[in-house]
Amino acid sequence: MRRRVVITGVGAINPMGHDVETVWNGLKEGASGVGYTSIFDANNFPTKISAEVKDWDITSTGEDAQLWSDRARHTCFAGGAALQAVAAAEIDESSIEPTRLGVYLGSGEGNQDFDSFTKMMAAAIDGDQLDIGRFAKAGLQTLNPTLELEQEPNMPAGHIASLFNAQGPNANCLTACAASSQAIGEATEIIRRGDADVMISGGTHSMIHPLGVTGFNLLTALSTSNDEPTRASRPFDRLRDGFVLGEGAAMVILEEYEHARRRGVAMYGEILGYGSTADAYRITDIHPEGRGAIGCMQMALRDAGLNPSDVHYVNAHGTSTSVNDRVETRACRQVFGDHAENVPVSSTKSMMGHLIAAAGVTELIVCLMAIRDNVLPPTINYENPDPDCDLDYVPNESRPTKCDIALNNSFGFGGQNITLAVGRV
Repeated sequence: MRRRVVITGVGAINPMGHDVETVWNGLKEGASGVGYTSIFDANNFPTKISAEVKDWDITSTGEDAQLWSDRARHTCFAGGAALQAVAAAEIDESSIEPTRLGVYLGSGEGNQDFDSFTKMMAAAIDGDQLDIGRFAKAGLQTLNPTLELEQEPNMPAGHIASLFNAQGPNANCLTACAASSQAIGEATEIIRRGDADVMISGGTHSMIHPLGVTGFNLLTALSTSNDEPTRASRPFDRLRDGFVLGEGAAMVILEEYEHARRRGVAMYGEILGYGSTADAYRITDIHPEGRGAIGCMQMALRDAGLNPSDVHYVNAHGTSTSVNDRVETRACRQVFGDHAENVPVSSTKSMMGHLIAAAGVTELIVCLMAIRDNVLPPTINYENPDPDCDLDYVPNESRPTKCDIALNNSFGFGGQNITLAVGRV
């Protein structure tokens, strides 16, 4: 008999707030975390807006500021979210065998040391030539080895393992926007096969920096609707022009059902199914027929033993890009068939932006809250219907309704597609 996997703790830090309840209340109200970029001077960039984490510091958790001072921005977010989730799950070293407690994250790269890089480039420029020797010499004099190490994507998982004495399986995946959903799916499989009883899983990312924004601008993926930041992210709307870059972290505690029951802790929901596919198409384009998206939704439903008609809500990948929203709509119609008219689909990226590697887990927690409260969060800024996007997108206002089973879609650059099915315990 397959081991069941439930969620016993949740934590989140993102542009909507610094804990799950604050984030959830903002989403229900249709608030927005988007504004003008302040982390760096974006005035000369095509995109001048983003969804930043504001007014938060790791010291607010009681952690030692000096200990965390050299750790990357996304690592601090991860630590804060993990502390919330572990506390919610009532985990301590006396209740969990350390070798049965693991970590599986979807994490991106850490902070870029732009000051040092700028100094190295300035030292290396010789007329119209670039002197690599001088570049390297300046780097040896300038770069901080600790900061260089902290850029590696595996560092948040390592720090979290140390923070909670998690001696079990430890891994990180970086599959772009699908990363944290894939981490949760793979962590679920670790528990299912008996290699751990509890996994700290989720994701963290911060790409609101000059290289991140430049890259996405070159791909024409970001919205340039700078005049009205809170209205820039408009998934499924005919006038959508790209996503808004966000940042943050979210964590869940995955636990084997009987193990959680013996501990007597509350359960937020159950991971029912996990689907993972690749488009095997173009690196930056979703397959036009949505074959990967269709495949992972169908796989998640099969894994969960569900019929399409059992699903009450889909939290869409819903990036606010022209192609993604059109193709995701097509994929939902293919998967749900005649039932598609009855399945509400909303994108909370309309409010918090796109958290990249942290997006999937954040949106899974949204699904858990929707199930808990029987309330669906809206897609805000939906004003101009698109004939190619013709589903029920829960426009502009949250909706009280029965919600026992939800799907969460995460589709990443590179063609990775993940769907998680979650339900009431």
